[in-house]
This record gives sequence, C-alpha cells and structure tokens, in this order.
Amino acid sequence: MKRRLVPVPATLAGALVLWLGAVAAWIVVGPAVTGKERGETAIVLGAAVIGDTPSPVFAARLDHAAALYREGRAVRILVTGGRSGEDRLSEAAAGAAFLEARGVPRAAILIEDRSRTTRQNLANAAVVLGPMRTKPVLIVSDPLHLRRAMAMAAAEGFDARPAPTPATRYRSLGTQIPFLAREVWFMHVFWLMRI
Repeated sequence: MKRRLVPVPATLAGALVLWLGAVAAWIVVGPAVTGKERGETAIVLGAAVIGDTPSPVFAARLDHAAALYREGRAVRILVTGGRSGEDRLSEAAAGAAFLEARGVPRAAILIEDRSRTTRQNLANAAVVLGPMRTKPVLIVSDPLHLRRAMAMAAAEGFDARPAPTPATRYRSLGTQIPFLAREVWFMHVFWLMRI
C-alpha cells in the first residue's frame, strides 16, 4: 500500500496554525501571578483618553494602580503615555489627574508623557525612574497585554512583576478576539524586531 505524502504547503500551513494557537494560548494564560506582588513603582501602561478623561480601558488600569498604592504594594505610581493629535491632554496627564481624584497624593505620582507605544512607555519609564529603575516594579495593564509588556520590561532591564487588572474591559468575544490577535501579531514583531 502506497503512503500519500501531505503537500509541503499544507504541512507548513498546519505548523503555522499550531504555532499561532500555542502563542495565543500562552498569552491567554499570562504570566504567573500570586496577587501579592510588590514593587517600588507601579508602572501604568498608557491607553487612550477621551477628551481629558481616561478611556474605560485606561481607567481600569489606573484604578488597579491606585488599589496597589493603597494596599502598600507600590510606593509610587508612574503613569505613561503621550498625546495624540486629537487629544487635549497626554494620557499620562489625564491619568495623573484621575489618580489624584481618587486620593493618590501628587507626590506619589510620576509622569512619562512622550510615548506612543508599549515599548516607548517602558523605555521612557526607565529614564524617568533613573537610579530607581533597579528596584522592583509592577507592570499594570490588561491581562492579555501582560506577556508582551513583561517581555519588553525585561528587555529594558526592569526587575518587573506582573500586576494585571482584576477585570478587563475586553469582556465579549467580539472585543477579546481582536485584542488577542493584535497581541499575537505584536508579540512576533517584538521577538523579530525588538520594537
């Protein structure tokens, strides 16, 4: 009996699907989190603002950072994110005002307001922290964003611990699947190009 060989393109396509599925599953599982992680600084990764108000996604990150501060799990909060052409305020400035309105003292808030990407958030955060960058930090973002954010934080030399938001604004499959697909894509961009 003669064995039929699977065509090479079909084999490659199958391998690619398996690989992408494995990366997606790895992102969904996320880094190990105990819920007791501590850091000198909680770095809040930027997200959109609407007018001068943090978007719901950004607000969830900021609320979580404020909780970490109140629980004594972070000494300070560094809010990251620049201003796009249509924004009145930078993400960081809107985030700082949001935190102050929730009782975080201004003296405990640092701002990085020039970045537009996750990698820039972290690279610029390292500059803002200066010598403090060698102390442990908490990376605050959405659960599906944390694999890439943690890889980028390590590339910037941070002793980083994950601090995912307890609830994500990406709740439905209609919002989770595009976000996950984007993270799979950008994880590969980071692995291949370090950006």
